[in-house]
Amino acid sequence: MAAPLETVQLGPLVVPRLFNGLWQLSSNAWGSAPGSRVRRHMAQYAEHGYTAFADHYGSAELLFGQFRKSLPQPAAVVCATKWCVFRQTTPTRAVVEAAVQERLDRTLSPTVDLLQFHWQDYADKGYLTALQHLQDLQKEGKITAIGLCNFDAIHTDEICASLGPGAIVSNQVQFSLIDTRPLHGMADVCEKHNVKLLTYGTLCGGFLADKWLGQPEPDLYAGALTPSQRKYLDMIVKAWGDWALFQALLGVLRAVGDRHGGASVANVATRWVLDHACVGAVIIGARLGITDHAEDNAKVMALRLDDGDRAAVEAVLDQSNGRRLITTVGDCGAEYR
Repeated sequence: MAAPLETVQLGPLVVPRLFNGLWQLSSNAWGSAPGSRVRRHMAQYAEHGYTAFADHYGSAELLFGQFRKSLPQPAAVVCATKWCVFRQTTPTRAVVEAAVQERLDRTLSPTVDLLQFHWQDYADKGYLTALQHLQDLQKEGKITAIGLCNFDAIHTDEICASLGPGAIVSNQVQFSLIDTRPLHGMADVCEKHNVKLLTYGTLCGGFLADKWLGQPEPDLYAGALTPSQRKYLDMIVKAWGDWALFQALLGVLRAVGDRHGGASVANVATRWVLDHACVGAVIIGARLGITDHAEDNAKVMALRLDDGDRAAVEAVLDQSNGRRLITTVGDCGAEYR
């Protein structure tokens, strides 16, 4: 019998601790499927209890909106979408409202469930003004909850202190066995302000999986790699360590999985991240209409790592440069700025 799906509270929302990530709908580089098949696959994930969907790239919002509108109870599923500001912008009320309305139009919804906000230029304090307008729109019923995306610890702390308790419920950042930067400052900010992390990159584009155990290092420019895999392979072999050490990590994860009834490498890697108090949920990329990992993902809920498991993992991590990524790469989100 499958273990019950864990949930977390993000402000007024109660969501599963595993989200379906929709960024792979942004490009055919991950493969493609007809919209009807994608929507059917969304329904299958929701039937398994994975009722939270995240991201706005490509046709993600449109397909999610069509899927939700077809449900007898649309409120049974949740959309965590984004508003990202990359260029210099004066965030007037009209500008902010237009951005929110675009999210509403694309998701065919009267309310944005979770709006995750990204602001590129920290030197421009307009992000505080934009967030104040988002708070106003929340009070008017157009937004249920407000989160951040790829903000570092210093600016997350600043925003939470400026907007007041409970204003920000989440911050979407990269967090995995390879990238542990959220443990250096961000975790303390989360505890201080009751903010939860929604983590992506937790499986490193699929490299933290059984299929890569015992395999030679792939060519970074091989056509078979997805955009995510090229990104994370570069981090694994250039910033974190090398392929041999990564193989050692996969071997330890496989051994841990074997001690727990055959849990997959991906299960163990996901559970390791979920076990941190600052983490609300892990966003697992879904190649909707192409591959299905719902059954394997469900095994994460029954998995409980013990002190021996964690010690074995830490012994490998101690040999890596992972603890130094906070200085070589920068804090959360720095790689995009």
